[in-house]
Amino acid sequence: MRHGKKINHLGRKTAHRKSMLANMACSLIEHKRINTTVAKAKALKVFVEPLVTKSKEDTTHNRRIVFSKLRQKEAVAELFREVAPKVGDRPGGYTRVIKLGNRLGDNADMALIELVDYNETYNLTKPEKKKSTRRAGKKKPSEPTAPKAETKTEEKSSPKEDKKEE
Repeated sequence: MRHGKKINHLGRKTAHRKSMLANMACSLIEHKRINTTVAKAKALKVFVEPLVTKSKEDTTHNRRIVFSKLRQKEAVAELFREVAPKVGDRPGGYTRVIKLGNRLGDNADMALIELVDYNETYNLTKPEKKKSTRRAGKKKPSEPTAPKAETKTEEKSSPKEDKKEE
């Protein structure tokens, strides 16, 4: 039974695992997406999402908590300055894990983990569909049309009509 075993230890001692996750989180914040194994990506998601939630409120206390986990001043600054305002309205789910297949060398399951709001492919603003019905309604002309003046073709037709009348 797995009672109380929430953490994937990733085959590492505690200090090594914490250092690895901190480095991966800093790389994710800096590059906005990284390639890694599926197990590490899932562990990183659990590690980094509470930090992003903390960064939504910029206080000294929250900065110190995040710094104690990340251990890099530049990553903390970028998280609070750039990432947090962009994800401020999102109520969670700041990262996305996309499975890529197996690695050539050792056949490990690979994944791409990325910050959700920084992917332009998924975040294209779609134009709103124009509401239309199948019923044909009266179309209003955009500009009223003026009556046309007599043209030369009409002038040519009038002499023919004169001939027919004779």
